[in-house]
Amino acid sequence: MRLSLILLLAITLGLSSCGGETEVVGSPYLQANAIKSQGGTYKIGKPYTILGQYYIPQEDYNYSEIGTASWYGKDFHAKKTANGEDYDMNTLTAAHRTLPMPSIVKVTNLENGRSLVLRVNDRGPFAKNRIIDISKRGAQLLGFQEQGTAKVKVEILAKESKALKNALLGIADDTTSTSTYSSQTYEEDVDRRYLIGAQAYVSQASTVSSTSTNKGIYVQAGSFTNPDTANDMSTKLKSVGSNFITPVSIAGRQYYRVRFGPFSSESEAQSMLNKVLDFGVYNAKVIHE
Repeated sequence: MRLSLILLLAITLGLSSCGGETEVVGSPYLQANAIKSQGGTYKIGKPYTILGQYYIPQEDYNYSEIGTASWYGKDFHAKKTANGEDYDMNTLTAAHRTLPMPSIVKVTNLENGRSLVLRVNDRGPFAKNRIIDISKRGAQLLGFQEQGTAKVKVEILAKESKALKNALLGIADDTTSTSTYSSQTYEEDVDRRYLIGAQAYVSQASTVSSTSTNKGIYVQAGSFTNPDTANDMSTKLKSVGSNFITPVSIAGRQYYRVRFGPFSSESEAQSMLNKVLDFGVYNAKVIHE
């Protein structure tokens, strides 16, 4: 009774590290196609009993709950989820006992204030009255991977959840109009981890800054097809540290990478990565070149 996370597609959800407004970036039709490509479907499921506890899955677009979150990783990696997808512990998804699959939820770690938007596509957890089971990557970004659990608040995002449901079921709905969503495209040929739930840091405009051809260890905050978006992020991140934008052409397509570095050691890069994550850019990562 488990479910996974995924979507090898440049679709993301915006979020705030302090718990602000969230918005979907990317058409729910594209999200639905990515889910279907893995065999995933929209599913509520029948009532069931686990360890003597009776659960009734249902649509509840007013759902909000405070409780304990845990995370799950390699023991379930690449296995099928409850709605037919393949679990990937490096994406941003979650398991819930009763919410429809998929649903979009905002999870806030009440112990450090970090918030993250994830897609529910699995069932669980069923131990110790925990209310949500999060992917390994999600636990890392929410800051509780090492301790294993955290006190969190889980809130369903009704508009986004309904739009994705309608797209999967082929139901016409004004909320699923592609004009509602940003056309921001990510560097999908290089990084396959921006599934639904990954951070899309989008601000306002400027001009492309200097580039770098140095080799070494870097922290990459983001990679964008729109140079203005890259500049916006670079400007915002100046308060974190010196960064630069470097353009790269992949399969005939131009991308603009926002990076810090190069760093002389893994520990230096990790230190900067933690600062960028704390700032709220949750898909930042260390790059070795």
